Parts: sequence; structure tokens; C-alpha cells
Amino acid sequence: MILDSNETKKLLAQLYNDVSKELFGVGTTLLKVTVANQMVTIQAKHKRAARSIALEGEIPSLKLEVDFHLSLLYKRKFAERLEAHFPGAIDVVLRDYDAHTQWAVTNLLLHEN
Repeated sequence: MILDSNETKKLLAQLYNDVSKELFGVGTTLLKVTVANQMVTIQAKHKRAARSIALEGEIPSLKLEVDFHLSLLYKRKFAERLEAHFPGAIDVVLRDYDAHTQWAVTNLLLHEN
């Protein structure tokens, strides 16, 4: 896998956005892919889904719990897509999501050859 190629970065962004659309019905508003050493970082600003806004207004604690579990599901689905395109190239997918700002940072730690 040639990480610094624009084609690879575009594919990573597309895979990431595809998972967002699948889970939330909307893509991201901002998406940046950077590569440094054995790590790829994806910074994404997610759109707030209407059902998320409704839940936040009615039961904020439930919304936080749902956000947490959706983030875990997101990470798993994204890892599956990555494995399909880059078999054995990625050791781990780490993701942190801030529900208040809708920002997510995902790090892909690459397998060292």
C-alpha cells in the first residue's frame, strides 16, 4: 500500500464516508486524511442527524450512550472495509468521537513490514 498517494487517501476518505452514510444516512462535512510514519489520521466533522437532535433534547444521557455504541460500531465497520481493501496492512483502528462538536479523529496504525 502506497500511503502517500492521492489515490489511497481518496479511497480511505471514501470508505470512511461510506460507513458514515450507511450508519447515519449522511456523510461528513469535512474530511482530512494525513499520513505520518506508520500512522494514518482521519479527521472528520460529522453532520448531526435529525434523530440525534431529537434524542438529545428529550433524553441526553441516552443520546450519549447511543453515540458511544455507534462509535464502536463505526470503528468495527470501517475496520472491516479497510481489511477488504488492504488485507493485513492495518494493525488497529483507534477512534475518538466528541458528540458535542461532532468531530471524530480516527487513527490507523499500520503493520510494520
